[in-house]
Amino acid sequence: MTKQAREAREIQRLEREQARPKGPAYLYYMLLIVSVVYIADEVASQIGMQMQSVVAQAIFAPVFGADMAVARMSALGTISMIGSFLALMYKPLSDRYGRKPFLVINTLGMGMGLIVISIATNIPVYLLGAFVIALFIPHDMQAVYILETTPPRHRAKIFSIIKAVATLGVMLIPLLRSTFMGDDITRWRMVFAVPAFVAAGAAVFALFMVRETDAFVVKRLEYLHMGIGEREAAQKEKTAERAQGCVLSAAKFCLRHRQLRWLLLGGGFLMWGMLITMYYEVTMNYGYAGQFLAGGLALEQAKAAAAPFVTQALFWFPIGSAALQLAQGFLADRWGRKSAVIAMGACAMVAFTLFFAGARQNWDPWLVGLLCGAAIGSHWATTDIAGPLMCAESVPTNLRSSVLSVQPIMSGICSALAMGTGMALINVLGDAQAGIISLAIALPGTLVGLVMIALKVRETKHVNLQTVTGREE
Repeated sequence: MTKQAREAREIQRLEREQARPKGPAYLYYMLLIVSVVYIADEVASQIGMQMQSVVAQAIFAPVFGADMAVARMSALGTISMIGSFLALMYKPLSDRYGRKPFLVINTLGMGMGLIVISIATNIPVYLLGAFVIALFIPHDMQAVYILETTPPRHRAKIFSIIKAVATLGVMLIPLLRSTFMGDDITRWRMVFAVPAFVAAGAAVFALFMVRETDAFVVKRLEYLHMGIGEREAAQKEKTAERAQGCVLSAAKFCLRHRQLRWLLLGGGFLMWGMLITMYYEVTMNYGYAGQFLAGGLALEQAKAAAAPFVTQALFWFPIGSAALQLAQGFLADRWGRKSAVIAMGACAMVAFTLFFAGARQNWDPWLVGLLCGAAIGSHWATTDIAGPLMCAESVPTNLRSSVLSVQPIMSGICSALAMGTGMALINVLGDAQAGIISLAIALPGTLVGLVMIALKVRETKHVNLQTVTGREE
């Protein structure tokens, strides 16, 4: 079949899709299904952190020792980052083939990665599962659905409400810890297996009940109806707002676009705060284990004795996190995106400082969990607004998914030095120092990122995603 014939068939398919009426309830049940997908995504994103000490003790401690298990697990886990780089080439395909296929594939992929980890008995199999999760986690196609299907006036509020619901879904992890594991950390496998089945179920519902986004259909048809000469002229003139999305086009667009350059650079410094999202369970575990170490228990027994306290704290973690992520949308729609970024970033710095102190001083688990959730939730709220939301509101539809795929990679390059330094220090000083190392790196990076966003980035409130051109104003 020739290219012209394939495109003619695609035009017919998309025009039929565009002509199909949507029932009055479609938006609501579509958002419900997307919310379940978001829950699966959040669980897959957080479970590695909330089970970090447990999995490290089971798989890495027999090889490297209990005092360096998490450090070595983190170092070897960088191998899974290959999956994130492969995702750079994979995600932009949704700008050509649609959002829906990748919503389904990504959700199934996350479930597959969780299953692999649940059956892992050695380091290579664990790393394979981590690689699969890293391949499918970064895409956030559910976020693209929300951004492209909700009214501009309420876009940030709806996004934050769904993100908050998904964050509350992370409570599934401590529930499974309590149900299947308790204080016997050898019974950890079902904690990974159950969310895998949730992800599979969400993918099936998305396959049969969710339709393609209108924004993609409109923009794709616009491209397909362009003549060959018009397409060649667009490519020759390098008009990125009219060229069909791809990684190279998106990267060049980001580097030429002043708004995106500062969002990526400021976002890179904000991502220094990712260290607080990587080692919070370890910080809790060593904090509560301190009292048992002081009582004469060996490190392995002290960490096992601390596990129920950590589980209690993790029950409160999603509440603190969801509250802050819910607030971000209302702040962003009322005060603007920039004000919300600054408020959430300040909250992240204060909350994490208090969480670190509370874990060290054996504060009540509910308070430690709330403070931890507030710190993590406000950090992700900061990066969500300065990243996917403001970037999406600064680029045309045909490049949006591509830009959102390169955005975390390009911001990650800016934060690589800090992240590498943190990992090196933890591998030298040991797992017990993870909390103080995270604090020392995350706070200054977050502050620098907030200053950049405040001074160099323009407001994007009330932007219409279907008409934005991406041209500088």
